[in-house]
Amino acid sequence: MTARSYLFVPGDRDDMLAKASERGADAIIADLEDAVAPSRKAAARETVAAWVAGVQRTGPQIWVRVNLEPHHLEQDIAAVVSPRLSGIMLPKVHSPSEIHAVAGILGDHEVNLGLEPNTIRILPIVETAEGLLNVRGLAAANRVELLMIGEFDLTADLGIDPEDEAAMLPLRLAVVVASAAARISPPLGPVASDFRDLDDLRETTQQLARRGFGARPAIHPAQVPIINEVFTPAPQEVASALELVQRYDAVLAEGRGSAIDADGMMIDEAVVRSARRLLERARRFGLTP
Repeated sequence: MTARSYLFVPGDRDDMLAKASERGADAIIADLEDAVAPSRKAAARETVAAWVAGVQRTGPQIWVRVNLEPHHLEQDIAAVVSPRLSGIMLPKVHSPSEIHAVAGILGDHEVNLGLEPNTIRILPIVETAEGLLNVRGLAAANRVELLMIGEFDLTADLGIDPEDEAAMLPLRLAVVVASAAARISPPLGPVASDFRDLDDLRETTQQLARRGFGARPAIHPAQVPIINEVFTPAPQEVASALELVQRYDAVLAEGRGSAIDADGMMIDEAVVRSARRLLERARRFGLTP
């Protein structure tokens, strides 16, 4: 399920959905929630259902952000579930019980479609105060392989200025820590609302990568190449990680527990762990054998 970029596409825009797979994103999120006016929800549901049913078998992951309100939720899921669907994105999640309820609905649809259990994943968005308090339970819930932090709704709920970096850092780290503790993929970062400021996008995406995030959503195709670049291990990073791991594995084979790298710094298992993680990510993107 590794992806670097997730492109949001309004669910009522069939023209945008038709071109979404050509934009270079690793994953497409057809949005039935915030991007769709209340009066357009039913039409968007039909549009997304037709698109998911017709999308090619190969290509980017396909996600749908549904509406969490009960009168929309089951209809949204019933309309879009198909063998091509990678997962459901759940907005404004408060507690694991909401995830468990959606997992049950998905399980029934998987049976009806003849799919293996747990084929369709769930991606909760942490964007409420209660959801943030329950983030460890969200990360550990069945079908969850990835979390996202939704900062606009979260800061509105908390009364925090979203431009206050000092206030945002602990909120972001809480999601990173919960993901690591649950042994799921590093979380999906927040959106950058100004899609024209690509310099700021690069800088903030690099910050997210350094702080434990593994991917970022885009709200415009112009953002996708930069996000992909930042979250793709650079050739020199891959080479350095490979050299470090090989050096360490060699001393382990000799019965020693630590080694010295080319710069004279000590290498032990704690140091090598990050290198192994980078190499695994590089392998998933075809950058190493």
